[in-house]
Amino acid sequence: MLFNVCNCVAPAADLGALCSGGAGFVSAMIAAMAAGRRTAPAKTLRGDVPVVDRLAVRMVTDNIVIQFVANEKRDGLTIERKSGNTHPDRPPRTILNGEWGLAMHAQSFAGEVERNVMIDFGYTPEVLLNNLAILNIDPATFDAMVLSHGHYDHFGGMVGFLNAKGSALKKKLPFYVGGEDCFCLRRNPGGNFGALDRKAILDADLTLMMASEPAIVADHAFTTGRIGQTSFEKPLQPSTEFIGIVDGFGCFPEDMPPEKNTGTYIPDDFDHEIATNYMVRDKGLVVLTSCSHRGVINTVRQAMAASGIDKVHAVIGGFHVVPPLGDDYINKTIDEFRDIDPDYLVTAHCTGDRFYDLARASLGDKVIHSAVGTRFVFGPQ
Repeated sequence: MLFNVCNCVAPAADLGALCSGGAGFVSAMIAAMAAGRRTAPAKTLRGDVPVVDRLAVRMVTDNIVIQFVANEKRDGLTIERKSGNTHPDRPPRTILNGEWGLAMHAQSFAGEVERNVMIDFGYTPEVLLNNLAILNIDPATFDAMVLSHGHYDHFGGMVGFLNAKGSALKKKLPFYVGGEDCFCLRRNPGGNFGALDRKAILDADLTLMMASEPAIVADHAFTTGRIGQTSFEKPLQPSTEFIGIVDGFGCFPEDMPPEKNTGTYIPDDFDHEIATNYMVRDKGLVVLTSCSHRGVINTVRQAMAASGIDKVHAVIGGFHVVPPLGDDYINKTIDEFRDIDPDYLVTAHCTGDRFYDLARASLGDKVIHSAVGTRFVFGPQ
């Protein structure tokens, strides 16, 4: 397979063989286009964080579907479980779908003000669009969208979603990423793992917001910004990344650290990954981790540091504590969570069943398994 880079051709296995000046020209051209078409730094979080009275997080795309489980109420939390479309007088024709990926819808309320934020887009547009329709989530209500990081299982559904629903979105809708690194070409042991389509974002009349530092999202939420490596965690690195522009896709070398610009694929450090967070009044932080490639404990502690708030009410999303890390690592993570003392841990997507089993045995009912369609409501019942 060959990739066209300006006027030269480079083998896919050796993307460093770029023609002199060609890649720089393409990079400058696309950079100029992006800069002139709604790319901006995000509004940095400074001082007090926003406070919401109520927050509902709906799992739009997740790995599993669980049917016919009753709703329940706990202290400060309502769990609403959606079973799909069933009717007493005819067989079902649509149902919620699960897939390897994650997408979440966050609906928040502060006084009379409501905000809606879409976080990640799952692996395929077919599943994302199907589930949004069944869950009656209207993209026209979105006040912002956030992409946690540049892996297919979190942005694979994006372009198809924008093609189908882009015209319904609010004009110049903010689209947050954690930095230029989000756009780099990536691959994993299975092969190509994609590159985020910058042109599709801009063509959809979205405002691309670079949020490498903690940033305010839709007045109610904030991102972590870069997640430091502060705990014992040494997360797996399942993918590699390439710095440069290939066939109009990729990240601009001039906007990346020089040491990463090696002309070949390098280990992916996920320096661009971000989590999305809310402060629920009288309850504490709700941290939507998405995938936790930088370490789930590091992610939660970064949300705490960015906000200056020590109380964590809930952690939701992928924890990326999977069996190759071993039980000792998993138990250390559980010990760290015991020290942070969140009220709830909602495990989703890439968390790993072994973590769920051990955490449930250690921490009891505060550990909850996510599923497609489940809605977690924090705040007044």
